Amino acid sequence: MIEIWSKPSCIFCDKAVNLCKLKGLEYKKYMLNDDYTMEEMVDKFPDARTFPQITSDGNYVGGFTELDAFLKE
Repeated sequence: MIEIWSKPSCIFCDKAVNLCKLKGLEYKKYMLNDDYTMEEMVDKFPDARTFPQITSDGNYVGGFTELDAFLKE
C-alpha cells in the first residue's frame, strides 16, 4: 500500500497519484488540513522539506522522484 502525504495544488503530488494509477497500485492519498495538520507532518517526516512525502507498506520512500525510482526496481 502506497501512502501519499499531499497538499493542495501540488503537481508532484498529482504525479505520484497518477503513477500509482498507471501501475495499478493500491494507494491512499492524505490531504494537508483535511486528513492531517502541518504539525503532524513534521512529527511523521521531521526531515521533509517538500511535498509529497510517500511511504510504501509503512516504509519511507521519499518524494515523487524517489517513488518513481522505487517502482522501477
